[in-house]
Amino acid sequence: MPQRCSFAMIAPFFWPQLDHHCLMFNALYFRTFITLVETGSFTQTARRLDMTQPGVSQHVRKLEHYLGHELLHRQGRRFALTEAGRRAYDYALKLFTEHEQFRHSLDNDAEHSGECRIASPASVGVMFYPFVLGYQQLHLGLSIHYRFAYSSDIIKDVEAGRYDLGIVTETSRHSELRSELWHHEPLSLVVPADFHGSSLGELQMLGFINYFDGVSHANQLLRENFPGEFRSMNSIPQKGYISEVTQVLDPVARGMGFTVVPTTILESSPWQRQVRELILPRSVYEELYLVTRQDIDLPKRYEQLLNDYRDARRTALYSQPENLPPTANEMGTL
Repeated sequence: MPQRCSFAMIAPFFWPQLDHHCLMFNALYFRTFITLVETGSFTQTARRLDMTQPGVSQHVRKLEHYLGHELLHRQGRRFALTEAGRRAYDYALKLFTEHEQFRHSLDNDAEHSGECRIASPASVGVMFYPFVLGYQQLHLGLSIHYRFAYSSDIIKDVEAGRYDLGIVTETSRHSELRSELWHHEPLSLVVPADFHGSSLGELQMLGFINYFDGVSHANQLLRENFPGEFRSMNSIPQKGYISEVTQVLDPVARGMGFTVVPTTILESSPWQRQVRELILPRSVYEELYLVTRQDIDLPKRYEQLLNDYRDARRTALYSQPENLPPTANEMGTL
């Protein structure tokens, strides 16, 4: 199911009234219906919304009465959506998303107040999110809603209006979205602290610890630094896989293999003393893109936050200006 919209605390913007003919529109009924669809349970819906189960059933019946169609096929404690139910659910998501977008748009010109809705991969958020929290402490008028997700899911969330800004590792070709190159993060080849090799053959003997983007990152870095030897990751034994990138250095610290990660993962890792970066002659960078909707201009509060983090990150990474990678402005907007 799509992610639940952040409307749990929203007061209904149309109140229920009975006239002589029909029940008037009430956003609370749609809120209850969305929660029911997403939990798949009257019990969980009641618990989440602090209601009784009969209260949940009553909201659904009143919504069916208002729409003039059955929304659920009821089978004991189970239910399935009717065609009208599926359409009502899609409409309700759009309704609350547009309501949230309108509410946020009222603060567009406030640089240090309002809500920021941001999503990024864990490899970015592991360092960016703590920076965001520190920034928020300096500007208490900000409210931060942050999600860790894969780039493909982030693009879908931004397109659906669930987040205003996505930071992703791939450019989007969606016509409704705008992509802008923002930052280059170096990739690091990480080995156990007691590993003394440096050749491709020695890395092959050590083996590779994979994660979601592991093979892609390793291909880029090894191809650039071992051009006459490296062909593909198929030649390197995979010793393990972990779905969470922030945990990938644990098996490396135990001497089980090497991996290639964005430098943010190494710098924020609790296993820094048990691993080390194998210094290579040529640097390779992961490109990070900002993704927003074409029809929405980001509020000013995002700009300063993004610029401050990028500047701080570049200062921390590169001591000499001539060693800096190209800026987003030098690379251009996609």
